Amino acid sequence: MRKPRRKIDAALKAKIALEAVREQATVAELALRYEVHPNQIYAWKKQLLENAARVFDAGVGLEAEERAAKEKGELYAKIGQLTVERDFFFVQEVRTMSTPDRRAMLDRNHPELSVRRQCALLSLARGLPARPDRG
Repeated sequence: MRKPRRKIDAALKAKIALEAVREQATVAELALRYEVHPNQIYAWKKQLLENAARVFDAGVGLEAEERAAKEKGELYAKIGQLTVERDFFFVQEVRTMSTPDRRAMLDRNHPELSVRRQCALLSLARGLPARPDRG
């Protein structure tokens, strides 16, 4: 029977990592004393050293986090746009349609796709008037 996973709080992790940084004992000795895997101690030590500057300046590293969050937001927006475009037009079906049928698909009041983007997806020239008598 497996033992349940032990949860170690942040204070204990910090204490172990500090002892590893100070080299008061070897990592193997710390692992035995606190009953954790040596690789975990190495990971905590690395994390402590990488984030030590934040103790003195809360702004350190925030720029990278903000940049990543902005990039993530842009990617989600792009995914949303592509989903809307996919739902709006079925590319294979559109390619087989005549020009008047494609013009009829234009929705000038579409909430998310501009007329310009719709024309690009439908392979229509945007400058031509959408008249039913022209093909």
